[in-house]
Amino acid sequence: MSADSKVVLSVKNLNVRYGNIHAVQGLDLQVNDGELVCLIGANGAGKSSTLNALAGLVTSTGSVIYQGAEIVKLASHQRVAQGLALVPEGRGVFPKMTVLENLQMGAYLHGWKQSELDNVFGRFPRLAERRDQLAGTLSGGEQQMLAIGRALLSRPKLLLLDEPSMGLAPLMIELIFNTLAELKKSGLSILLVEQNARGALQLADRAYVLEHGEMTLSGTGQELLVDPRVQAAYLGAGIEV
Repeated sequence: MSADSKVVLSVKNLNVRYGNIHAVQGLDLQVNDGELVCLIGANGAGKSSTLNALAGLVTSTGSVIYQGAEIVKLASHQRVAQGLALVPEGRGVFPKMTVLENLQMGAYLHGWKQSELDNVFGRFPRLAERRDQLAGTLSGGEQQMLAIGRALLSRPKLLLLDEPSMGLAPLMIELIFNTLAELKKSGLSILLVEQNARGALQLADRAYVLEHGEMTLSGTGQELLVDPRVQAAYLGAGIEV
């Protein structure tokens, strides 16, 4: 097997603009099969814009090669159909639909199997307990479980996660990070944006640091954990996972 055949996502010279704001500037990044790669950086660094561009939610220029094919001009639903799924910042659940209906929406492009639903409920038993409850009445942590479960039902080959621990209690953050570790162990490729830099780097195979829309550092998760620049800027606090 060649090295290229192991590459799930290869991004070259990615640019995102909002009017006069150049939110992402010439970004290069790569995710290999089965890797968990994280993006860290301050608010406004361009992390969410990067994920939204990869998911097709905002217009971008540059090259986005996913599973060997250029997708930069594909619509978002076409990217989902090819196995690229985003868990957005803020979760994005449908508040007036039940937990079960939200999960079924994740599989709208191809239908769903009971075994896939059972797998999500096995991973998140609390969702099974609340399957008939309106999503808008769930806690923040339960909504995050639901958003991840919904994405898993789209049968992703690459999962994009945007700030999954934001606003959650410490025990729920630990549960979410444990879930990410289990998904990584299962072989799922993951690109994670996360302000909890310590937790993210401890999980990550590789990581990139973004500042003002540009990539300023890259390396393995362990390398960046001990990098003095990363420690000074991003590792002042965070849970151990």
